Amino acid sequence: MKPVIKLGTFCLILSLFVLIYFSFVKFTIPLKVFAASTLTNASATLSNPRLSFRGQPTVGNSGSSAVTISGSGQPDVNTNHLFPNDTVCFTNAGINGCIGSKNYSVGSIVDSTNFSLSSTLTNNVDTAGYVVATESGNITLTFTLVSVIPTGGDIFIDIPVASSGNVNDGIPDAGSSNTTNGFDFNKLEPTSVNVSSSGGTCTGGWNTPSVASASGTITITKATASCTGATITIVIPNMVNPSPFTSGHTQGSADNYKITVDTRDGSSNVLDTGSLAVAPVEGVLISATIDQSLSFTVSGVASTSGTLCGVTRTGSSIATTATTVPWGTISTPNTFFDAVQKLIVSTNSSGGYTVVVEENDQMGKNGAVCTGAGNESSSPPCIQDTACGGTACTTTQARNWNTATGYPGLGMTLENTNGGSDATWTYTDDGIGCSSQTYCARPLPDRENSVSKMTIMDSTIPASVSSVYVCYRISVAGTQPAGYYFNKVKYTATAIF
Repeated sequence: MKPVIKLGTFCLILSLFVLIYFSFVKFTIPLKVFAASTLTNASATLSNPRLSFRGQPTVGNSGSSAVTISGSGQPDVNTNHLFPNDTVCFTNAGINGCIGSKNYSVGSIVDSTNFSLSSTLTNNVDTAGYVVATESGNITLTFTLVSVIPTGGDIFIDIPVASSGNVNDGIPDAGSSNTTNGFDFNKLEPTSVNVSSSGGTCTGGWNTPSVASASGTITITKATASCTGATITIVIPNMVNPSPFTSGHTQGSADNYKITVDTRDGSSNVLDTGSLAVAPVEGVLISATIDQSLSFTVSGVASTSGTLCGVTRTGSSIATTATTVPWGTISTPNTFFDAVQKLIVSTNSSGGYTVVVEENDQMGKNGAVCTGAGNESSSPPCIQDTACGGTACTTTQARNWNTATGYPGLGMTLENTNGGSDATWTYTDDGIGCSSQTYCARPLPDRENSVSKMTIMDSTIPASVSSVYVCYRISVAGTQPAGYYFNKVKYTATAIF
């Protein structure tokens, strides 16, 4: 007889089969994971956007102030990005600190591969080592939360660091691209990382950050209470800027890096994420040290380039480059001399961008500090920032500057190009009190005198090759003491994503 399976038995077997099958499906088919949301109003800003300098010395003997660097194979292969008064040190091949624990000041630039120090070397340089000029500053991260950071959750920051060498010794690192080069943590103390918030609900309760310099990460845990709808600002101090890429870098064009910021729950699941761009670039003597989040270019303007900022330029006008505004020898007092550079910004950021300008100090003789306002009769003598006229101009209000006699100094004005409107004021109007004039000028913001940086370009929408002429003007009194005067100017560009 054929075996007979009763209906009840059959149903039991079928139920067990279905149970086993769906249990298998449940544990073998992955669940869908939803992508993290994107942080809003996110930006990263470098307080010092200048790239660090790193070259290889080939000549430098104890008792001598003359130094020669190699013209190939290093991040910096010329002296274009090395300025008078820059602080340098010399390392051995292993980069074990500065030889003799000694720093030096650059005295003058001789040519493209030679410079002199303001004092003599106390040790021979190591020709297998490096000469470095460290540029450091704060990295400020700002963003608005989309998701709630719960108690026990954290903010996870990933900063690009070099793939080789010591990334925590305060010496600028090197690499061929943004995947092999990056910032040096400069022995960062976790307690020095500052976290603050505004809006929403997010007061205090952050643990001391956990810093892992080798991987370039900082973790900040929300120990008590959750964090909702707030705008977070994180300041990471004294980070050392990288040296230029060793491959494919063009002086005057920024090297781009991305800083990743994630907010996470207590199980390290990502809630919000943002990729924030920073772009350190070489500084320029007088004209600019440029920080650009995306694309930012400074270019020189030839002497015969038409009429700019109301001044007709001729063959005798000052020609500039991307890295210099060379006034040359000024032998005629109480006379205006004019020079122009062109700034170009492109960014796809939905929130637009800003460009601010600052000078490290007024123009001091041999770069000496001009304490306070400074003038030609101070000690040391200085070329003061312009006051424009009988009613003084300021960094927030331009005034007409058409009379050189009695009103010496250094100042600037702006002109939009191609019908643009990104300049915050122009040579004919600053929008405050200089309407329909011919040369509405302002002084440069003197950081030594604690004057705030001045916005010279901005936009609240994406910019495609927005450009502005920056017009510099100088005049000196007949009593100005003879000598070489200089200062340094920085442009900082920030894109808002």
